[in-house]
Amino acid sequence: MELTLVVLAAGMGSRYGGLKQIDPVGPSGESVMDYSVFDARRTGFDQVVCVIRKSIEREFRAAVSSRFERALPVELVFQELDDLPVGLAAPAERQKPWGTAHAVWTCRNAVHTPFAVINADDFYGRQSYAMLAERLRELPSNAARYAMTGFTLRNTLSKHGSVARGICRLNDAGELKSVVEHPKIERGPDGLRSQADDGAWQPLTGDETVSMNLWGFNPTIFPALENGLKTFLCASADQPKAECYLPAVVDALIRRDAARVQVMKTPEHWLGVTYPADKPVVADGIRALVARGEYPMSLWG
Repeated sequence: MELTLVVLAAGMGSRYGGLKQIDPVGPSGESVMDYSVFDARRTGFDQVVCVIRKSIEREFRAAVSSRFERALPVELVFQELDDLPVGLAAPAERQKPWGTAHAVWTCRNAVHTPFAVINADDFYGRQSYAMLAERLRELPSNAARYAMTGFTLRNTLSKHGSVARGICRLNDAGELKSVVEHPKIERGPDGLRSQADDGAWQPLTGDETVSMNLWGFNPTIFPALENGLKTFLCASADQPKAECYLPAVVDALIRRDAARVQVMKTPEHWLGVTYPADKPVVADGIRALVARGEYPMSLWG
């Protein structure tokens, strides 16, 4: 069975201050995305679709995709504000991308196999990809049966500021019951905490299972994403910073009993570049993995 890796790389990088999708962190100049594609390829993924903005195409090709295009087929898909369901239009003042649900929906004409979705700037680890690839091969390809690799919250934090995470609840069968986006999770004076929309803080244990946008889908997800986008845009299109999050659309499907999502819990530790100060932490983590022989000094020779 052919598998596709969809890489979400169209973010603005506002907190990071630049295009973190292409920033080098490996010993031979590799980006986090290079390691993701390398891991996906060696666990059975056959092709890559990268979702970017048209405005960064030249820089993206030169810095990243040209390296792994020699290893497996790569297609670029452009997430643009005016690519919306029929009958809907973007407000003239909108600048921020519409979010991860929209980013995946833009792949609707490029992806025809079961596929994984990842963030370009998140390092998930080889085992996470292996678990997801195995499950994608087991699930039916023509039904709303999906998968997600879940991380332990304390393994996904930045030392340099707050992070956004989707906190998951599972049933006894290990299926997702709900996933709720928490836009601001941080280390507080008394432990981990999440800030609600009204400013109130909710304590967290760190043991929570969280979504890091490492999902497994098949093409049946695209009509569901379109419906989710329509609902979001009708309610929030005039809010300049509102985004349609992929976990929110999946959560709505689960609540309507319109989809089932099996969750595999990975023991891997996340590495990511949310803030500039995260970069040396990620680079040190990758150097340690290279020293242990888990990755070659140069990924692509």
